Amino acid sequence: MPQQIYINLPVKELARSKAFFSALGFTLNPQFSNDDAICMVVSDTIYLMLLTEPFFAGFTGKPIADATKTTEVLLCLSRDSREAVDEMVAKARAAGGAVPRPPQDYGFMYGHGFEDPDGHIWELSYMDLSAAPPD
Repeated sequence: MPQQIYINLPVKELARSKAFFSALGFTLNPQFSNDDAICMVVSDTIYLMLLTEPFFAGFTGKPIADATKTTEVLLCLSRDSREAVDEMVAKARAAGGAVPRPPQDYGFMYGHGFEDPDGHIWELSYMDLSAAPPD
């Protein structure tokens, strides 16, 4: 069985987060969803667990970071093309996300990103390894 990753993020409003990530093309897994948390399927091996802040707090003794004011993590997803990067950023903007920076083009690597409604930073990247500089 391939390894899976479950990204757990605190959110203020589950319905808003579900609508946002659905607009990006992620799908709901109702088997792991309830009034306190929802599971959004990113890929066959990546799952996004969106937990209400009170529920999230039950898993840690540390304060929950306000991602609109501090950066607690940078999440990065690869995309299949530069166009796919730009398409997801456009979807995020249309769904209410913020786009705080312009895209970054390094020739062999292209990246752009967005912030979700709770301020979590999502980076998107496409790499053309055939165009990467040699070691």
